[in-house]
Amino acid sequence: MGSSTCIRHLVATLCMVVAGTSVSASTETTYSDSGPEPMLAQVFAHIEQNHLDAAFGQMEKLLNLYPNFRLGHLIKGDLLLARSRPLVTLGNATNAPHGKLADLREEAIARLKAYRDKPPTDYVPRYLLQMHPEQKYAVVVDTQKARLYLYRNVEGRPRFVADYYISHGKAGTDKVREGDKKTPIGVYHVTASLPRQKLTDFYGSGAFPISYPNEWDKRQGRNGHGIWLHGTPSDTFSRPPKASDGCVVLANQDLDALAKNLQVGTTPVIISNSIEWLSLDDWQAERTALSRSIEEWRSDWESLDTERYLGHYSKRFQAGNQNFEQWSTQKRQINAVKQWIKVGAANISMFRNPGKDEMIVVTFDQDYRSSNLSNVMKKRQYWMKEDGAWKIVYEGGA
Repeated sequence: MGSSTCIRHLVATLCMVVAGTSVSASTETTYSDSGPEPMLAQVFAHIEQNHLDAAFGQMEKLLNLYPNFRLGHLIKGDLLLARSRPLVTLGNATNAPHGKLADLREEAIARLKAYRDKPPTDYVPRYLLQMHPEQKYAVVVDTQKARLYLYRNVEGRPRFVADYYISHGKAGTDKVREGDKKTPIGVYHVTASLPRQKLTDFYGSGAFPISYPNEWDKRQGRNGHGIWLHGTPSDTFSRPPKASDGCVVLANQDLDALAKNLQVGTTPVIISNSIEWLSLDDWQAERTALSRSIEEWRSDWESLDTERYLGHYSKRFQAGNQNFEQWSTQKRQINAVKQWIKVGAANISMFRNPGKDEMIVVTFDQDYRSSNLSNVMKKRQYWMKEDGAWKIVYEGGA
């Protein structure tokens, strides 16, 4: 088998792994072309067509744009070697560390798979059911694809903006405890912005801590801290798909682009093993059904029909140290002396939790007024499907 035939076979095999089809230089762009993926796809397309000089030229252009892109240098080396001898795999440098090569192969597969296997343009992540007006953007991470997606809030409907390659925990996902080197799965938000000047070079151009562990994590006994979105060291363009101690890591230029859209205390960050995508019709149907449940809860609270109001809560509901029975007894006593109740719920956000449980995180500004007490607070509820109906399993301040 000649050198060019061998490298074409190698690329074809890689393409079968990532998408089941070959990479086409004219692939229709339905999602963002940020990062090196479009040029990388064109390199592989040229290789498949036995246009090795064109592939080499394209790779030179790519490396001019991304000089620290180690995967690009690896492929460039393969293209040079292909002129003199057969190649058997991706990465044929003599005496190259096996572990480093394996990392770069995983990165190549992750990048090409995400580039080829894009969601339809009219589909949205199932998790972004509703953003409140102040949430201008939302972040959704797909750890399986090593990809981060950015969405803009357009009158409550998510609209795609950009997507970026990311690295996540060395030990995978579903973080449970401190030091397990896993990335958490759940609904979080950005809590701070740490500039480059306050960090070591390891974190690159900056860092954005997120709210792990959230209320549900704590209730499930999950612990740990220091889960951030952050960049890479100055001498590193990108890291392998599984390379962090639990953080979500982006190339510095991607983090800089993303940072312009992150709002501390407001931007949701939803991390999933694998994103579920919905058509806009199905997304609207889910959103409408949950909105109806929330409105019924609010209306039943105002009605002073305490049993109907309590019917919205799961028997697994807990309020501080009180179980459902203790808490419901207290609610009956409180409502018994009320003459009237008015409850306002504004700026509602609804995000489906991507974990194993069918659960929605609802946050809103609550304006409670009654015949003997009034208060305003930001409230967060966790709604879970039980016997086909949405029930509240957690409720507290946000």
